[in-house]
Amino acid sequence: MDTASQPFYELRNSKLGPVLVKALEARCFEACYFDDIPQAVEKVFSFIPRDHLVSWGGSMTANAMGIFDEVAKRGYQFINRDAAKTPEEKEKISRQALLCDTYLMGTNAITEDGQLVNIDGTGNRVAALCHGPRQVIVVAGLNKIRKTLDDAIVRVRNHAAPLNKQRFDQYKTPCNETGRCGDCRGSSSICAQLVITRICRPTGRIKVILIGKDLGF
Repeated sequence: MDTASQPFYELRNSKLGPVLVKALEARCFEACYFDDIPQAVEKVFSFIPRDHLVSWGGSMTANAMGIFDEVAKRGYQFINRDAAKTPEEKEKISRQALLCDTYLMGTNAITEDGQLVNIDGTGNRVAALCHGPRQVIVVAGLNKIRKTLDDAIVRVRNHAAPLNKQRFDQYKTPCNETGRCGDCRGSSSICAQLVITRICRPTGRIKVILIGKDLGF
């Protein structure tokens, strides 16, 4: 994005954000919009009681916002599967995270009518989104918004997944080599689970914080 066009993106986002909040609320999500990252971060932590055990799924958005570091700085107890020293320990920690109080994550796409679309390899992230933790807090830049469900799925498979795959060089797939979706079906695919969350149940369990920036993949 060039500097000259930045003000128009910001103006557009400030108008679009509240519209998307209403669409999410109509599907029983708790939602809010912020123009800048610091306000969004404070809102995240306003949702987390001090006695909550916190965990998270891999999220470039949350990482860029400094949320994971803030969890430790603010003295919360947390479960971090990235601290595991072996694959077996990582699997054990991932299972424990499903019973935490607050789970933090991003999302691969959001439709304009308020549906979350996510794709996952092992399924730990989408499993927590669907059931387990008391609450899930989703952070997302407005670059994740797509008009329709079909558009969102195209984004997830052809944009988010190939970019995410570059972080996992130990698993060779077509998109790891070419940078584009190859519709692979092997055991190394990170596109094993495609989850569409069209309604939040129970009401308010999933909290979606939208930020008027381009964040994550």
